[in-house]
Amino acid sequence: MPHALRDEFQAILRLAGPLIAAQLAHVVMVFTDTVMMGLLGPAALAGGGLGAASYSFVSIFCVGVIAAVGNLVAIRYGAGDAAGVTRLTQNGLWLGWALALLAGLALWHLEPVLLYFGQAPESVTGAMQFLATLIFALPGYMTFMALRGFTSAIGRPGPVMAISIGGALANFVLNYVLIKGWFGLPTLGLAGIGLVTAAVMNVMALLLAWHVLRHSAYAGYPLQRNLLRPQWVELQELLRLGLPIGGTYAVESGLFAFAALCMGALGSMQLAAHQIAIMSVYVAFMVPVGLSYAVTFRIGQHFGAGRLLDARRAGRLGIAIGAACMLGFATLFWLAPEAVVGLFLDHHDPAFAEIAALAVSLLAIAAWFELFDGIQTIAMGAIRGLKDAKTTFFVGLGCYWLIGAPLAWLLAFPLGWGAEGVWWGLAGGLACAALGLTLGFEWKTARLLRPAPATKRACLA
Repeated sequence: MPHALRDEFQAILRLAGPLIAAQLAHVVMVFTDTVMMGLLGPAALAGGGLGAASYSFVSIFCVGVIAAVGNLVAIRYGAGDAAGVTRLTQNGLWLGWALALLAGLALWHLEPVLLYFGQAPESVTGAMQFLATLIFALPGYMTFMALRGFTSAIGRPGPVMAISIGGALANFVLNYVLIKGWFGLPTLGLAGIGLVTAAVMNVMALLLAWHVLRHSAYAGYPLQRNLLRPQWVELQELLRLGLPIGGTYAVESGLFAFAALCMGALGSMQLAAHQIAIMSVYVAFMVPVGLSYAVTFRIGQHFGAGRLLDARRAGRLGIAIGAACMLGFATLFWLAPEAVVGLFLDHHDPAFAEIAALAVSLLAIAAWFELFDGIQTIAMGAIRGLKDAKTTFFVGLGCYWLIGAPLAWLLAFPLGWGAEGVWWGLAGGLACAALGLTLGFEWKTARLLRPAPATKRACLA
């Protein structure tokens, strides 16, 4: 392997490893909340699940907008602009707090919306109990994500990993203590689960802020100085990049919500099998998500420093690493789907036989699904590293909603493929996105590397 390629490979992995671990820790927190809801009973699981899905859809848009902090910080860091890094991070915090307020207000008043869309009143009641405390996680979540983008973009993702893993463990322990009512604590039900998650998330944000303010590695970035004075220029820059990223996250999340609705229309057995298979895919998906962030930051650093060939090398290498990782998961899903399904239910139990068999068939489709999903996620991050989120939004919107969703519906219902048809439709949309975004990255870098016309060079001279 050439020296430059080996160095880039190592740099991507140094960034990606902690970020993947942080993503998996977040999955553990979500999984813990779901398990605790199940301990409260079927009604609590239904209501809590509805609340969690509502929170996830709103918060994922906010996380997408805040992702612009890391993108832009990486570019300023590559350009050697420490003052610009500081200003962007400070204003990223203000943007995160504003998003937390707006999202919290939206979720607080969600009850009539859920009832309007025909959700069972008892499930809506449970959802609102959960959300009444969970919305207080938003300020900490947005603060943590802004600081996470900052410290990772300057090449220090280790604290993010350590705090995320600690937060996942604390969330599990505190939830279990509250559910069981140990040490004389009251059993608060769904509200208690939301309260623990909110407390843990805010403590995680405080710990990361404390680390950044106290550690000597951040001495060149005095975030506390002039923090109380938000600057409109930086806020505009963050919004220009962040809103399309948030929009991309929302339309992709919407595609999977549409798939769940299709499964629900097919029947409860199909929906249950879908939930098992999609959770397996979701866990594996955290690997390319972490890689995507790492590739974004590496390309941003190169782009800010004017090293366009290095930026293209980082993008191509990141996509190749992601494809290799997802081929590993695809092989697992193809060769041992029963073992994966067995992590969720006993497939030897006759009561679960039909669900297990369908989940196994869906994981066989996921073998293709995973490869495309990994490539499109990393290619999306590569383009964002070049300070372009509009391309990813329009490619995603077209592939997810003009190809993926219609194909899923067509195969599932008119053509009668059922649950497998929904997943083949998802695979088709993601394959289109993988191709479109990879070609988009190549086109973008070729355009940036193209020499300026002679007349333009003369004018610039």
